[in-house]
Parts: sequence; C-alpha cells; structure tokens
Amino acid sequence: MGAREILAEAAREKGTSLAALSRMIGRNNTYLQQYITKGSPRKLEEEDRRMLAAFLGLDESSLGGPQDKSYDKQRGGEWIDVPRLDIDASAGPGAAAAQEIPFDAFRFSKRWLKEQGLDGARLSAIRVVGDSMEPLLREGDEVLVDRRDQPFRDGVHVVRLDDSLLVKRVASQGAGRFSLLSQNLSYPPIQVAAEDLQIIGRVVWKSGRV
Repeated sequence: MGAREILAEAAREKGTSLAALSRMIGRNNTYLQQYITKGSPRKLEEEDRRMLAAFLGLDESSLGGPQDKSYDKQRGGEWIDVPRLDIDASAGPGAAAAQEIPFDAFRFSKRWLKEQGLDGARLSAIRVVGDSMEPLLREGDEVLVDRRDQPFRDGVHVVRLDDSLLVKRVASQGAGRFSLLSQNLSYPPIQVAAEDLQIIGRVVWKSGRV
C-alpha cells in the first residue's frame, strides 16, 4: 500500500475528512484530496507529513518520509511519535478547552513505552499552566496523558470540569464523589460529583526545564 492509500485509510479510521486534515496543516480544503486522487503534489512537504503522521498515529516513513536506518539497524530501535496538542491544562483556575490539533510531536522508543505499560496510540502531550501543582508540575511543563479507558485509580489526571481543563491529583471519596487536590497548599481541594467530572487521562510522564 502506497503513501496515498495509507493516508486515505488512516483518515477514514480516524473519522476525519481530508478537507479537515488539509486545514489542520494550513492548506486549502482540496489539498490532500488532490494529492491522493491526482498525485499533486508528488510528495508531502516534510512539515505537513510530520503533522499528519503525529495526528493519525502513523510512522512518517509510511507517508513517504525517510527511514532513519542508522540507529534502528544498529540498535533495533523503533519509534512512535506522540502528538503535542495545542492545549493547556490548567494547574490554576482552569483553561478553556481547545481543539485537539497537534503542532509537533515527541518521539518515544516503542520499547520504552512497552516497558512502562503504555500504548503509544493512546498518548498525547499537553502544556501545564498555573502554579497549583508546584513543585510537582510547573508552568510550561508538558505532560504525557494516557487516554486509555481503564479502571480509575487515584493519581494525577487531566480532567474536564464544566468547560475547563485541569491537571490535578484526583482522589475518589466514594459515593460517586471525587476530590481534586493541588500540590500547592495555597489552593483548597475541589469537591465534585462524578457526573460533573470527565477524566481525560492519567498523567504518566512530564518534560520540563531544570
């Protein structure tokens, strides 16, 4: 299967249109349709290919990108690009939910992800804003969010409360209630009913400057 067929199939599986993907990469609505059906352009630009691969969970090489054979051949390495989403999860008052469009990606070793018990296809990275989770998470850190459906257990999660995204330590209080806890003790706990809270995913890794 060639790069064009792979792109078309991946878009169908993702449930998104070629027009939407074209807009995502800053092109006109018909750009990817013409690429697939008319062969114009002959190949995707590097930046376009990288964004599409990250969003669709594909290896860039499947969309016509080069394979980095040197390290893989010597070390047996395989990689997954985890999309960095243009979304802020607030460690303070709350960040408004935004459209989940990747602007870049973190590259992780498949072996490392497997060792951590993580599925690369169900991961995404978002920014932290605010200071309520200091010193654990600081403003500007990016966190890796495991978005698999799994039984709840206490820990640091990204949650949606009303129209805001928050990153908090979430603890079950029983009887269908949760506490949203901050590391910074200046912020009081938030008590919330289960029906008012959507748990987006568990925070499993962070990046940040030392």
